[in-house]
Amino acid sequence: MPQTGKKFRASAAKVDRNKRYTIAEGFALLKETTALRGTKFDQTVEVALNLGVDPKHADQMVRGAVVLPHGTGATVRVAVFAKGERASEAEGAGADVVGGDELAKRIEGGFLDFDTVIATPDMMGVVGRLGKVLGPRGLMPNPKVGTVTMDVAKAVRDAKGGKVEFRAEKAGIVHVKVGKASFTPEKLTENFNTLVDLVMKLKPATAKGVYLKGVAISATMSPGIKIDTNEILARHR
Repeated sequence: MPQTGKKFRASAAKVDRNKRYTIAEGFALLKETTALRGTKFDQTVEVALNLGVDPKHADQMVRGAVVLPHGTGATVRVAVFAKGERASEAEGAGADVVGGDELAKRIEGGFLDFDTVIATPDMMGVVGRLGKVLGPRGLMPNPKVGTVTMDVAKAVRDAKGGKVEFRAEKAGIVHVKVGKASFTPEKLTENFNTLVDLVMKLKPATAKGVYLKGVAISATMSPGIKIDTNEILARHR
């Protein structure tokens, strides 16, 4: 259902839909539009990257994880599959729940009170049977994004400190949360640049034509703002 309330129209009127803003202009404008909305909660800021890739081909999948310098502003609940010393390290690093077979049984029984799952390699046999539960929710641990690792303490700290995972969807679009509306434009810009720099480095060798086709930023209840890709491309020539 389209958002047509008075406050949304006021914020949308601030945005020129035909203009591509610089990164600095974009986040300054986003702050204006979120202020006009006057919501009772701290809106989440998201980046959408339209990439010239076809994720149906494995060699064109863009996937990764990055620790944002200023975090996401969200509280992240971390579940860890580990045993022995590694389990103790995970608990010491602040994991919310740690376990093995018993944790798997809880999840099979409906327990899903976590946002990220980390596992040591030797526990993937246990985690594997949870694929139908964790997979569709994007929670399955994967070594490519650092969630299958022996260094569980670092993985937990990264997750708690603002690590975000991303992967290209069917249409080649990547959606990533980069902070909250309460962040300063400078902090949002630094988070944005950290994310985009990694996505640019992950360009598949088999991708043909234009790689970064479009960029937009938005907040939960505010209009999208298109960003000029030339500024980004100039940094990566």
